[in-house]
Amino acid sequence: MFILSLTYQQKSGKLMEKSKNLVSVFIPAYNEAENIPSLFEKMQKIISSDSENTYEVIIVDDGSTDATKAKINDGLKKFDFIRPFYHRRNMGLTEAMRTGFPNCKGEFVLFLPGDLESDPEEDIPLLLNKLKEGYDLVTGWRQGRKDGKMLASRIYNKVSRRLFDVDVHDMNWIKGFRKCVIDDLELRSDWHRFIVMMAANKGYRITEVQTKWHPRKYGKSKFGLMRFPISLIDVLVVKFNMVFGKKPMQFFSLIGALAASTGILGLIYLSFYYFFTQTQIRPLFTLFTTLIIAGVQLFVTGFIAELVVTLRADLENLKSRIDRQKNDGQ
Repeated sequence: MFILSLTYQQKSGKLMEKSKNLVSVFIPAYNEAENIPSLFEKMQKIISSDSENTYEVIIVDDGSTDATKAKINDGLKKFDFIRPFYHRRNMGLTEAMRTGFPNCKGEFVLFLPGDLESDPEEDIPLLLNKLKEGYDLVTGWRQGRKDGKMLASRIYNKVSRRLFDVDVHDMNWIKGFRKCVIDDLELRSDWHRFIVMMAANKGYRITEVQTKWHPRKYGKSKFGLMRFPISLIDVLVVKFNMVFGKKPMQFFSLIGALAASTGILGLIYLSFYYFFTQTQIRPLFTLFTTLIIAGVQLFVTGFIAELVVTLRADLENLKSRIDRQKNDGQ
């Protein structure tokens, strides 16, 4: 009986261990050598104190030129939760995400910076609690922020809220995801800024949680003022992609019809004008003829874009069928 009881307890313990949620913490790092040791120590504290979850830390060294890689390797000798990836050169945050996200195995994926402006011990529980309430994406809202990027951030966030109708105050801070969300994201160059908008466009449940902002102790910010106007341009590109990405013919046909109609009406006017006055207006004739040609070209462009969208949809459906077959085979 004692042996049976002991065996049952061992099996029960294993089942309890297996029932824990795996949380993947994704951390990009670029020239953060002085912050890495403290970051790992903080992660160790929260991991050792959390009895409900197990953790892995996916850290991507984005081509650092300081001792970041060496500090990560030192951490590997002390902690077993670290899974590092290295870029040969600096490629930016979006590329770091494209490296890190597919390697996240957890049901929940948290995105934290490597500069400790977000404290893992404070913020990880906040993000996880919201995810466990049923939300698909949780974004942090920095409180007490005091740096040189506040004005640009406020303008960007206000424009984004109005344009995308997303009730989030801080689009580009820490985030928590369900794994299905990051698997469904299309990340092009520098599109990490639009994760919240893209997730909202796909119908995922989104909320935000207030978090305390901490000034960095070491290193310097990677944000440059030149990124701000580029970000605003990208906002318009993303909005266009969301509205017309799956139905491009609507956009091209509208503009093409407007151009061609203007050209045709203009030529009709010039014909009557010449008939009654025997006077030619060559510049206007050239303009209206160009508008008709441009309108036809826009129609053709719309048809080609529709074919591309159809081909892409067919490939996505094929990928889905292959994934389902793989899952059924397992």
